[in-house]
Amino acid sequence: MDSLNKINRQLSTTQVIALGFISAILIGAVVLSLPVSSADGSFTPFIDSLFTSTTSVCVTGLVVVTTATHWSLFGKVVILILIQLGGLGIISFTTGIMMVIGRRITLRDRMILEDALNLDTLKGLVRFLQRIFKGTFIVESIGAVCYSLVFIPQYGIIKGVWFSIFHSVSAFCNAGIDILGENSLVPYVSNPWINIVTMGLIITGGIGFLVWWDITNNIKKMAQHEYTPKMAVKKLHIHSKIVIITTLCLVFGGALLIFALEFNNPETIGNLSFFEKIQASLFQSVVLRTAGFMTFSQAGMHGTSIIVCLFLMFIGGSSISTSGGIKTTTFSVLFLSTRATIKGSPHLVVFNKTIPHKTVQKALAVTVVSFTALIIATFMLHLFEGGSLLDATFETTSAVATVGLSRDFTASMGIAGKIIITFCMYLGRIGPISMVIFFNRQQQGSRYFSYPHEDITVG
Repeated sequence: MDSLNKINRQLSTTQVIALGFISAILIGAVVLSLPVSSADGSFTPFIDSLFTSTTSVCVTGLVVVTTATHWSLFGKVVILILIQLGGLGIISFTTGIMMVIGRRITLRDRMILEDALNLDTLKGLVRFLQRIFKGTFIVESIGAVCYSLVFIPQYGIIKGVWFSIFHSVSAFCNAGIDILGENSLVPYVSNPWINIVTMGLIITGGIGFLVWWDITNNIKKMAQHEYTPKMAVKKLHIHSKIVIITTLCLVFGGALLIFALEFNNPETIGNLSFFEKIQASLFQSVVLRTAGFMTFSQAGMHGTSIIVCLFLMFIGGSSISTSGGIKTTTFSVLFLSTRATIKGSPHLVVFNKTIPHKTVQKALAVTVVSFTALIIATFMLHLFEGGSLLDATFETTSAVATVGLSRDFTASMGIAGKIIITFCMYLGRIGPISMVIFFNRQQQGSRYFSYPHEDITVG
């Protein structure tokens, strides 16, 4: 026990988080490989159960076996638990359990939680976590009730309630795993209610918990007549403003491009009515923010549309949320920093506030490391699996950004491809930067030296 405690003290908080996800994945893989987890009562090959456990914990959505038919009810419940674990974060979930059983949250626990949520302060962490759990339960419950209006009449009470709960959790956690069949939500491409509920859950889970509380707090101030609507908008934190503006631009901009590029494509939205084309395009743009549901085939999309998809998937959702990607704030900081450089501004100023240079550096580092990981993964996947380079790029981007959409490539992969994509999903969930830090044992107290300055020419 002393040796375990010693090892635990030697691990950084980032390493603890990374190992926490690995532990959950391995436990899930072992349970899913058992006969009780499969529909036919046979053992599932460990590579397939490992892949499924990873895609669940990392809330990705790529699958090598059909979730609806391969897994038993027990297996589906295990998958649902893993999705919820991954969506909230292993450390957040574990800390929540500690709070329920009355265990004291130590300073080290708070530091781990701070890293898990990517926050910069220990102030109010436990209260923040309580609000995350409460908010998650409320939103997922509302989503389940909304889904039940369609699923209960279609499947009956018991199955309808089960389907409603599963898909509400999967959508909110941006997992995109469904138990409807091989065609995901394609049968509901013309159903406005299912589309609206699913998009609402995905966006709510993807904008981030910080934005939640910022918006709700300002709404309360409006209800108490402390703020006018104009003041409530002005009082939003810069983080919230950037997330909301970027999200709206990406969702509607992406939908417009997909609508225009796929308008006459019979393999995607070409045969739909005008309203259904708008609905399907908007849904596609939303799910590209890291939730792998689909209402039309990804394999039939034009190459130009795929480029739009790759761009949206790579950016992903927002920080401290259930989504993946480099995050909307990262993209916005790089875009605004580039604009500031072009205009000759020495500082990045947004909404009359100066963004620290270290934030710009972090955004650049996250983007470069993520893009490098994506290039290496695409090269390896294409090397071992062959096929179309475009399909391989789409698959690895979907995995690294924890999106879960596929151009019918996942199910045909061999063992090498499954291992590569499994690693990509894990890397995408814990973050490429965290993976680099995981192998860096240098302590924060190490000495750093300042050297003489000398400029170089770039561009």
